[in-house]
Amino acid sequence: MATATAEQNILEARARTPGTKNDARRVRRGGKVPAVVYGAGKAALPLSVDPRQVSRILHSETGHNTVFDLAVDGERTKVMIVDWQYEPIKGALLHIDLKRIAMDQKLKVNVPIELVGEPAGVKQQGGILEQIAREVEVECLPGDIPNVIELNVSELVFGVVLRISDLPKNDKIKFLSDPDQPVAHIISIKEEEVPTAEAIAGEAAAAPAEPEVMKKGKQETEEEGAAPEKAEKKEKK
Repeated sequence: MATATAEQNILEARARTPGTKNDARRVRRGGKVPAVVYGAGKAALPLSVDPRQVSRILHSETGHNTVFDLAVDGERTKVMIVDWQYEPIKGALLHIDLKRIAMDQKLKVNVPIELVGEPAGVKQQGGILEQIAREVEVECLPGDIPNVIELNVSELVFGVVLRISDLPKNDKIKFLSDPDQPVAHIISIKEEEVPTAEAIAGEAAAAPAEPEVMKKGKQETEEEGAAPEKAEKKEKK
């Protein structure tokens, strides 16, 4: 994943007049993407932005947690991308939501969890590492948002579960996710045995034949209408 650069941390935008879907299509035909910026006690401002600049930010090392400058009519504001929409077939960006950020105020974001090391349960016990939680919600200042939170799994073995509470602590970051939420453990997968032709034939031969009573019962059920008639003939005799 690419590392964010100074160029990627600036998004040029133009104010636009909000309108109908046709207006949004007109913006896209011009090579731009409709966007809106809100927050910090100010009114929402509709914008048009360059989708290539937005893609560079989303695919940078910090991804959607990147704090960058939004430049509109010569004025810059610190913002983050809080929502974005892609066209489902072609994958083109359709709309971007931006939020104004105060660098001295804490915010809540989701940060990816990255497992590091080779677990003993894999190397020595032949198990498989399974990651259950892939991100954790944290609260911190915008400048302290980590790219990822690493969790060392080198000593992880069967029967042990690493949880959110096992993530490395940091005075600048507060974990908001449930501390008991599982993050990773070791599992084993048993291969299903494929039965051979001889085994299938043996099982068929060993299977008990259907009792005669059951066969009669089925016939009687299928011929329910005939049963009363047979009973009457026996009574006459």
